[in-house]
Amino acid sequence: MLKEFKDFIMTGNVIDLAVAVILAAAVGGVVSGFTNDIMMPIVGHFTGGVDFSDLKVVLSEAVVAADGTIEKPENAIMWGKWVNALINLIIVGFVLFMIVKAYNKTKKPKEEAPAAPAGPTQEELLIQIRDELRKK
Repeated sequence: MLKEFKDFIMTGNVIDLAVAVILAAAVGGVVSGFTNDIMMPIVGHFTGGVDFSDLKVVLSEAVVAADGTIEKPENAIMWGKWVNALINLIIVGFVLFMIVKAYNKTKKPKEEAPAAPAGPTQEELLIQIRDELRKK
């Protein structure tokens, strides 16, 4: 069991997994910035200046005191942020798809090992032994 685990570690699968997790975190940060700072303003421009992250359904309004302090904050469903998260997911999925596709193109298909030459069959060996015995 320990040998199998050691063989698993030595094949590089764990290192590949660690690299993938780190890469995914980095790509996620880049994609979030791309979505929030580049894509959503463009989408907002074409939808009449709507900022998706501000879209919400207010369940209860905030209660403001006479001096301007908030006594009770508003309770709202922030569905616009969910739309941003969906766009993030689509972009991350597309980027990862492109990375995996490019990686698979770089991998060379494994060549099959040449077949070992077939040795004589049992019958051929017996015939050879018989012929040798006849010579003597």
